[in-house]
Amino acid sequence: MTSTTPAAPAAPSAPAAPEAPQRRGRPAGSPLLRYLLVRFLLIFPTILILVSVVFVMLRLTGDPITAALGGRLTPDQLQERIHEAGYDRPIVVQYLDYLGSIVRGDFGTTISDNRPVTQVLLTYGTATLELVVYGMLVALLIGIPLGRIAASRRDSGGDATLRVASILAYATPVFFLGMLLKLVFSVWLGVLPVSGRASTISTLKMSREGSSTGIYLIDAISTGDGAVISDVLQHAILPAVTLGLITGGIFLRLVRTNVMGTLATGYVEAARSRGVGERRLLRKHAWRPALIPIITVIGLQTALLLSGAVLTETTFEWKGLGFQLVQYLLARDYVAVQGMVALIAVIVALTNFVVDVIAALIDPRIRY
Repeated sequence: MTSTTPAAPAAPSAPAAPEAPQRRGRPAGSPLLRYLLVRFLLIFPTILILVSVVFVMLRLTGDPITAALGGRLTPDQLQERIHEAGYDRPIVVQYLDYLGSIVRGDFGTTISDNRPVTQVLLTYGTATLELVVYGMLVALLIGIPLGRIAASRRDSGGDATLRVASILAYATPVFFLGMLLKLVFSVWLGVLPVSGRASTISTLKMSREGSSTGIYLIDAISTGDGAVISDVLQHAILPAVTLGLITGGIFLRLVRTNVMGTLATGYVEAARSRGVGERRLLRKHAWRPALIPIITVIGLQTALLLSGAVLTETTFEWKGLGFQLVQYLLARDYVAVQGMVALIAVIVALTNFVVDVIAALIDPRIRY
């Protein structure tokens, strides 16, 4: 009888790897949408805080009717105007009523000239918008190229000169710089107009076209007259340079610092070790990462440009919101001042939101 050897037990098979849990994928755009939604919602508390602070600060001086017309009306007339405007009600009621009016787009009526504040904003806001755009263009055209030059020639004589110039540009008061430019280019050289947005003849030609947008360059182009276009641009040069030089100094230093920081990173050093030229390093590897902080600061500088526009418009008699704001301040018309500050708050908040959108599209890391 043959004996059979029992078969060796089969080796246990390796346990199957557990299936990786399926991740519930979120749409690729959800982080971006979530980020943008949060940034958009932050606009409303920002505007609310600014409007509330202005409301309280102006009410600390008393009611707007007494501030603007006190001494020009009899006490009975003054009380009648105060009651009609509702300034004898509790301050909380006035505040809630004012917020409700802003939501409806009603910023009140000016006291000094009895005009709807909305009409004032539409009439003079386009002039300020035009000046701010000019100033931003000058700032970018000056600050970004010179900042790149300073970064590529670090610690050279040219770099030191540019840094000193940027500090001087930022530290110089707007009104002093404006008067200095007027003295040189308008009085001494006589090559540029001293004030205003256009000559009287050009203004009449633009008004005859009947398609007034309030932005003189667009209105001048619509006339098809080269002399009118040239006149409008000549009037814009000095105010734009005055406003743009200050912000241009900030951009110059910011671009220099960020480009230098990017050039010192590991991946740029690795590209340099592979023989990539400095110009290509700056253009292909260092510039885009350094662009993110610059775009962010552009939004922050909008507030600086708007505040600088007040002095610039006054210096050059550029009749925009800044120029008109000074007139209403002198007249103690706090209703008009309140409306203009509210509009500026809205513009700054929306500009910052647009900048956040652009920065998030350029750099995906910002979305998370």
